[in-house]
Amino acid sequence: MPLRLAPTAFLSMALASMMGLSTCRSSTDTPSRDTAQPSGKPRAAPPADLNLPGVDLSSLTPRERREWATLVSEIQAPCADIPVPIAQCVTEKRPCVRCTPAARFLMKQVRDGHPKELILEAYKARFDNERIKSIDLTDTPQKGPDSALVTVVEWADFECPFCKRASPILESMVDRFPGKVRFLFKVYPLSIHPHAEPASRAAFAALNQGKFWEMHHKLFEKAPALENADLEKYAKEIGLDLAKFKADLDSPAVAARVARDKKQGDQAGLQGTPLIFINGREFTGAADFQSDLEEWIRLELELLGETDTKPRSVPSAPAVSSSIPATSGSAAPR
Repeated sequence: MPLRLAPTAFLSMALASMMGLSTCRSSTDTPSRDTAQPSGKPRAAPPADLNLPGVDLSSLTPRERREWATLVSEIQAPCADIPVPIAQCVTEKRPCVRCTPAARFLMKQVRDGHPKELILEAYKARFDNERIKSIDLTDTPQKGPDSALVTVVEWADFECPFCKRASPILESMVDRFPGKVRFLFKVYPLSIHPHAEPASRAAFAALNQGKFWEMHHKLFEKAPALENADLEKYAKEIGLDLAKFKADLDSPAVAARVARDKKQGDQAGLQGTPLIFINGREFTGAADFQSDLEEWIRLELELLGETDTKPRSVPSAPAVSSSIPATSGSAAPR
């Protein structure tokens, strides 16, 4: 049965680019998607000295404070039954727990220098309920408890260098937020990566012997060495029954598993890998991948009423650089 995480639209690739997000893309694999630009009604100029409780403006310049004040005075509160701007929602203590986090979110967007149109789009992606998507998680490999408040879903390509760098950081969220985060992995082998499809089948062949994550780790660790001989070698190294592994690798059932994940990725609007959803919303950070990911999860926990949102200390995962050199697999020719 599908897990109802939510309804959604998506950020434009321009937003991802502005935030430093790197992906592997293939125009033959990924359908286009539309993103409507939000609009707001003109309002009276906000007071120059606007302050809201719970929002620290000390890092903003005077110009940035004016920009922020305009935004929180124009944008509607992120609760459908509170038809007032965010600033009014906070100052009047309206019953919408999302207003103060929304004001802080906009403060950080202004502080980071994003233009207004992308700030508005980022805000809608993060707070508009129409941007939440229902994702079918049936039989999807998972780490973390079913009871976790935050569900992180990734579509990835084992031959994508950006996926390789993101992988250990995504998995680490299960330990950094113990009991509060679960991580689920779906494959999306891009046609520009010739070894991604057999690598995806190898992961599901290992799943049939209860060792999906062992193969998952091995494939990312060893990529781009993903020839058939390599896959059989990795199967031996993680202790699989090689005869069964080889049979499953070429079976219609395993091929169907890969095809199902890819179709779901298309339905989710995948434009490149990795594609990440957090509680049904497309994750759009990546200027500092780990920091942005943790901040998104902490805000999600706060919006769900969790008071302890601080991540635990665990061995550091390798940082994901926003300046990964482009390779022949980074984008498909159009």
